[in-house]
Amino acid sequence: MKLCIHRGSHQIGGSCVELESQGKRLLLDLGLPLEAEENSDDLLPAIPGLKEAGEDLLGVIVSHPHMDHYGLLKHVRADLPVAMGAAGRRILEAAQPWIPDATVPPPGPVLESGCVLEWGPFRITPYLVDHSAFDSYAFLIEADGDRIFYSGDFRAHGRKGKLFERMVAHPPKDLKVLLMEGSSLGRLSMGSTFETEDDLEKRLATEFKATEGLALVYASAQNIDRLVTVFRAAKRSGRRMVIDLYTALMLEATGATSIPQSDWPQVALFVPQRQRVQILENKRFALLERHKANRIYKEELAAKAPESVLLFRPLHRRDLEIAGALKGARMFYSMWEGYLKEKYGASIKDWADAHQIPFMQMHTSGHAGPADLQTFANALNPKSLTPIHSFQPERYSEFFPRVVFRQDGEWWNLKDL
Repeated sequence: MKLCIHRGSHQIGGSCVELESQGKRLLLDLGLPLEAEENSDDLLPAIPGLKEAGEDLLGVIVSHPHMDHYGLLKHVRADLPVAMGAAGRRILEAAQPWIPDATVPPPGPVLESGCVLEWGPFRITPYLVDHSAFDSYAFLIEADGDRIFYSGDFRAHGRKGKLFERMVAHPPKDLKVLLMEGSSLGRLSMGSTFETEDDLEKRLATEFKATEGLALVYASAQNIDRLVTVFRAAKRSGRRMVIDLYTALMLEATGATSIPQSDWPQVALFVPQRQRVQILENKRFALLERHKANRIYKEELAAKAPESVLLFRPLHRRDLEIAGALKGARMFYSMWEGYLKEKYGASIKDWADAHQIPFMQMHTSGHAGPADLQTFANALNPKSLTPIHSFQPERYSEFFPRVVFRQDGEWWNLKDL
């Protein structure tokens, strides 16, 4: 088996790895680079078979539904099979009508944790992992007697931390190569760990109790673990979580009965004006009908503010202003801090400042800290470890043994290891 990192050997995002065995090829992820100003097909790696027909490229396996791992799939031919988890695909399908430039990858095999996928000469075993994207996987890939492991994006401090514990307790053996993400390197010192979702929940509950008016939480509606954290914190503080229709659809798409839904008594649905226009223009009345059980209206926002936590989206701004629902409000920013340096993220902070709304960062990472990465690498004990999905691959040698660096576009044969 041969492999090549087309993008990701020295950067976070835009991940793409190509595997070759017996004249057949397979891709692991095809992501949009984080620095891309627009999603253009000019960003596609020069890989034969992505746009033109060819039987030697079997398809693409998507580790999880984050744009930096699947975003460029909007430019591939419609008959190129794309394998991903069923819930991850449902989330993308539910999101597509609401998000400009969103895409749903072409159909393909459905990934299930622990269920082997035989695809040409490749034997792929998906492992469900703890990450800030719902339905995320790492992969054991076997071919020609060789075994490699692709970590995808993962962590140990989320709501599915037991998956990490299970992996390090019962790791796959005899790995020639471990392709392991290192997003946290350079952000935390060795020995440090990120705050857990449980600890974040406790902090949010404390802050919600100390909030006089409406608690605004700016978080991604596709970060299901974070929505659960906010829901639990709201419940602990005696408040109700208020969501919009888009968020209701994301929660529904998980297919998980243990995850809060729009008809739960501790959840309310508020549909902002801009979203109502979208519903009217696109005739999405059936979606609203399905989620209207606990609907509240703009006229109720001010009175219900002291007992509510709103999953804030920028389209809420005008409605909140008109409703007079911002007295005593506080904003809790629960996303990557880097977005605040971009124009869109900065505009939210500016809006909060203009309305004298206190702004607090309340977030924890979707990626493993250095100590957890070290535990993971030691448990899997590969013959060689190659950095991927990191801005500081040169630091791997400080933390991990048997590091072998590769460059984007470099092919290597596992028989040579």
